Amino acid sequence: MKKVVIFDTSIGSLNMGDEIINRSIKKNWKELYKDNYTIIMPSHTPTFHGWQNLIMKRNKAYSDVDFKFICGTNLLYTNMLRPEPNWNIFLHNTKNVRGTICIGVGIGKNSKRVNLYTRALYKKVLNKEFVHSVRDDAALKLLQDLGFKAVNTGCPTLWGLTPEFCKTIPTKKSNRAIFTLTCYHADIEKDKKMVEIIKKNYEEVYFWPQTMSDLDYIHSLGVAEGVNVVAPNVESYDEILSAGDIDYIGNRLHGGIFSLQHARRTIIIGIDYRVDEMKKTFSIPSMKRENMEELDGLINSEWQTEINGIDFEAIEKWKAQFKF
Repeated sequence: MKKVVIFDTSIGSLNMGDEIINRSIKKNWKELYKDNYTIIMPSHTPTFHGWQNLIMKRNKAYSDVDFKFICGTNLLYTNMLRPEPNWNIFLHNTKNVRGTICIGVGIGKNSKRVNLYTRALYKKVLNKEFVHSVRDDAALKLLQDLGFKAVNTGCPTLWGLTPEFCKTIPTKKSNRAIFTLTCYHADIEKDKKMVEIIKKNYEEVYFWPQTMSDLDYIHSLGVAEGVNVVAPNVESYDEILSAGDIDYIGNRLHGGIFSLQHARRTIIIGIDYRVDEMKKTFSIPSMKRENMEELDGLINSEWQTEINGIDFEAIEKWKAQFKF
């Protein structure tokens, strides 16, 4: 039995996509949880202040463990001197996070290059012994350039999408559809057009707000009439995806991948570099938002979902280094 700390990126997060990622770890790496003593700690909020680390004897229980893992999201920014990092760590207070190993992490680009502060922070907190797991080639290059060992396993949300599983995903449109929007990457004209196309092609239309701000956004577009709103939590989203055939269309990446996990026909609308990177490497079913005129034809055509490029052997080899 190993003692393991897992920094959960869904705790304190405003984005339900982080919960989808962490659920996928539990589903696709059961050995991590099955026979080990796991301590779940937050990533979005600090674990303990520096003065607590000095006087609290039990803090040793959180730092002296066999493994520390952190999973998913845009975790590794090129500049960690930012007010709201997804991994809320700072150079002066790193005791509880030292030696952390990445699982399927991505990169957030907020500067042209990695600055000295960020370089020093990563060298202090990231594990130098074990191989890190990243979700795309951009994150792989970042870690390797910093001197860390890493492998591109893809996001853990993809680990169950084997060729055999993908063959169970329908090739033709359903009568029902569920869609998502992304409030912070708004394109009023294109997003409104997307919803109008969906409403035209489906008898029942549902909207899942992955954040509460997405709900405000759809009302601002003036296209919410006739749309059934699903509660903004993963349980409600899971329930509707599990309740019969339904298509997913939307510009939330992990909302789309969660749909694929339920063997639902999925069209992810790419609005940033993350979808481009994952399409290039893993051929996830997607199209660019600027090509919205193609959506109607894509909905009404027949096609097979094929997720390529996932190295399942590399994933198992990466897991095996921990010897659970």
